[in-house]
Amino acid sequence: MHPSELILNKSGSIYHLDLHPEQIAPLIITVGDPNRVKSVSKHFDSIEHEVSKREFITHTGFIGQKRISVISTGIGPDNIDIVLNELDALFNIDLESRIPKSETQQLTIIRLGTCGGLQAGNPVDSFVASSGALGMDGLMQFYQAASQQNHPILAALREHCADDWEFPLKPYFSRGSDDLLHIFQTDFQQGFTMTNPGFYGPQGRQLRAPVRQPNYLDLMSSFEYDGTKILNLEMETAAIYGLSQLLGHRAISLSVILANRALGKFSSHSAKSVEKLIETSIGIIDQKL
Repeated sequence: MHPSELILNKSGSIYHLDLHPEQIAPLIITVGDPNRVKSVSKHFDSIEHEVSKREFITHTGFIGQKRISVISTGIGPDNIDIVLNELDALFNIDLESRIPKSETQQLTIIRLGTCGGLQAGNPVDSFVASSGALGMDGLMQFYQAASQQNHPILAALREHCADDWEFPLKPYFSRGSDDLLHIFQTDFQQGFTMTNPGFYGPQGRQLRAPVRQPNYLDLMSSFEYDGTKILNLEMETAAIYGLSQLLGHRAISLSVILANRALGKFSSHSAKSVEKLIETSIGIIDQKL
């Protein structure tokens, strides 16, 4: 790979994350907010590495004998494209020669994030584990990911929206890890997630700029495939699942609903709800992973 394709810093660390391979564990928690990294790593028994560059902050340490990292991604699928590719490169490409390794290592990626709920029956402060994600962001259309670009759920979604909406871009569908979903069942509702490339118009919010599809939320909340509905909206899950699927990693996205869009309600104690999500997830990781 040319230096222009796999960019390294002068220290030999990977470009955006500023990490060396020995500074990251194969069990990785991702959070969007850089300030949330400390909220996760305070539950570690020890911390051996702390690295910070731009919005990407990484803490690596131990929970008991289990080596684990937490990294902030920032917001959106564009940042996920950077983080997932660079994390994979740290394990599966020889950075000195820039040649992929003959044997690859599978990573376990657990997103802890916030979201908006689409169903009236999913109250604020409740937890969602995403079984699969519909990507409205277009990221995976830039990769050879035919199974995600042509999944049968996409034809069902187009038929569902046919009379009301012409898609501004091609959606894709990516699944979470079945074995991780099995672990995260208690306290988590499971269903589909809609990943969007923005917070306002792309999630059906209209302030002063008029949106193209005023009934976007109604279309998404009423969609059902094989008995499963779209439970929540956010900005990273489909990209995480899509790239993990393409690169051979396993991933799960765990979210706390802070805004119920169907009811127009927002959590009155969002910080406590995020902390509860972290504590619950860390407990399951400690006991079952």
